[in-house]
Amino acid sequence: MTDRPYVLLSCATSIDGYIDDTSDERLILSNDEDFDRVDAERAGVDAILVGANTIRADNPRLLVRSRERRAARVEKALSESPIKVTLTAQGDLDPTAQFFTAGDTQKIVYCATPALDKSRDRLADAATVVDAGEPLDLRLVLTDLARRGVERLMVEGGGTIHTQFLTADLVDEIQLVIAPFFVGDPAAPRFVGPGAFPHTHKNRMTLAETRQIGDVVLTRYLLH
Repeated sequence: MTDRPYVLLSCATSIDGYIDDTSDERLILSNDEDFDRVDAERAGVDAILVGANTIRADNPRLLVRSRERRAARVEKALSESPIKVTLTAQGDLDPTAQFFTAGDTQKIVYCATPALDKSRDRLADAATVVDAGEPLDLRLVLTDLARRGVERLMVEGGGTIHTQFLTADLVDEIQLVIAPFFVGDPAAPRFVGPGAFPHTHKNRMTLAETRQIGDVVLTRYLLH
């Protein structure tokens, strides 16, 4: 067992680096063919992680959609979909969100120490709540996931989570899909925010793949 899982960061952005706009409707950045590619990636990991803001804003199910891929996981004595993981500093999570109610896979909430009691009270039997320190420590989270048998973790956002993992140098691979349009709204959420990133022009990432998928482009970078 390694001390932490292999971390795959997956994201779709506009050409100018935004992951959403400021309208009430969710911005569709990708296409059906790429959604199927992401579904295949989900089927191949042990756990999927999103931030609490993503749960509140998007209400994602985070399940493997393909019946064939779910069946293949079951044949390997796995749950139909990977473990769902989230992080929270305040404990403000709704137990009726689809993150908790959709699918029979395990749900794990890592929370900052001051929010531990609040999170356990609010979530009750909806999820396993784990103390992740104060401030919330990503290395502690990854170490605990490794102890639970998670060897491959897919991080799906949002921008704050991407920034935290990247600035902590805890990402092994980025799969970035670029959509063929601009958002152009400085108030909209971006792929990453400001931070002290270890991978700059002096420490460049390795380009492993580029692929056209319909009208979007997948770029895959290796960091370690």
